[in-house]
Amino acid sequence: MTNNGLVSLVHLGCARNLIDSELILARLAEQGLTVTGDADQAGCVVLNTCSFIGPARTESYEALEGLLERKRQGTLQSVVVAGCLVQRYKQTLREDFPEVDLFAEISDYRGLAESVKRLSDGKKIQDYLSSPGLRPAERDGARMLATPGSYAYLRISHGCDHTCSFCAIPGIRGPHRSKRPSAVVEEATELIAAGVRELVIVAEDSTAWGRDFGAELPDLVRELADLDGNHRVRVMYAYPGRFPWGLTELLRDHPRVVPYLDIPIQHATSRMLKAMRRTASVDQVTSTLERLRKEVPGITLRTTMLVGFPGEQEEDVDALVELIENAKLARLGAFPFSPEEGTHGNDLPDRVDKDVIEKRLKRVLEARDRTLKAVQESHVGKTVTVTVDEPPDPEGWVVTRGDWDAPEVDPFVQVFSPDAKVGEDLQVIIREVDSEFNLIAEAATAEEIA
Repeated sequence: MTNNGLVSLVHLGCARNLIDSELILARLAEQGLTVTGDADQAGCVVLNTCSFIGPARTESYEALEGLLERKRQGTLQSVVVAGCLVQRYKQTLREDFPEVDLFAEISDYRGLAESVKRLSDGKKIQDYLSSPGLRPAERDGARMLATPGSYAYLRISHGCDHTCSFCAIPGIRGPHRSKRPSAVVEEATELIAAGVRELVIVAEDSTAWGRDFGAELPDLVRELADLDGNHRVRVMYAYPGRFPWGLTELLRDHPRVVPYLDIPIQHATSRMLKAMRRTASVDQVTSTLERLRKEVPGITLRTTMLVGFPGEQEEDVDALVELIENAKLARLGAFPFSPEEGTHGNDLPDRVDKDVIEKRLKRVLEARDRTLKAVQESHVGKTVTVTVDEPPDPEGWVVTRGDWDAPEVDPFVQVFSPDAKVGEDLQVIIREVDSEFNLIAEAATAEEIA
């Protein structure tokens, strides 16, 4: 039985989109609406969509169809669709899904919340909310955090200036716009005051931050790390071209900057990088990785690879596998090429067959898994500090992370600690690696810590 007074949100997509979901939740709460995490009990469900690549769109459409089926069956009163899918396809979605009560393009979401309030009160609303324009590079409003207290995402800019052949994000989110330092610091200060232990910096291209007003990312990272509080800073989505090398000093020496960097490189031959319209050659990419490891001993590097771009040959995949193994890229996400409307790659000839892409993707992931297995096994027997991300399960096991793991995308460390609290640091000894490459640990004794 649903409750027409309850509202729920279904989130899809990346960490940047999760921030938008948190903004929507806060705007709903400001309208006096009661938010529930159980979509099956809600009278209204807001679906925040992703439209980055084909599989993400498929997931969005499937989730939408599921909600509309519930509405047809009478177990859901209203369906609201927001986010990237609406921003990208605009009014055509309303034509394709006339049963949806409200579509909302990307905005500050106050209008969305006001409309949902009217829906819950049984009033008529305008069924489509256009964006008032590109979101200004100002601080985000109050958020209802959907992450545990151990970490939260901190968006430092909007949009992207790169013209990668495969990517539709600039067409959805617009050109790069950096938030001013004061705005980012204000958001960070509020998160730290709320007990957040790890600030995870996200953007479409975090290393482009500040260049639109003469600053560089290391300036901001240092300011965030130096804030009062018991916190640390992790940097995600660093672009390999024009890297701000002042960042390595902080990654190496600052006690509150995690020696970890997410740096998507996409491929391993200059021919493919050029076809993808990436600004760095393979020599620049490999030299960047080598310099990072030299200047920050022990750094953990995470990356992303794109497999099956038009024109890709087996020798390109050979080079990709070789780079993964030689550069020890253990933390890696790989995705198949998806033709995207409005991108240069959508119109290129020499498409790779889907079954060939699947085989190549399998090769890449197998190389990743071999590397990851070796890296994870190297931790066995070590005493390390981890942070608790989730409360203990009924058996007393908790999910934790070390510095080498970013939330949601990397493996984790499972520890038996029935009394552990979310956000707490634990000293543990790594005992084994499980079948999914997560680490199994036990609490270290005082003698073992000493």
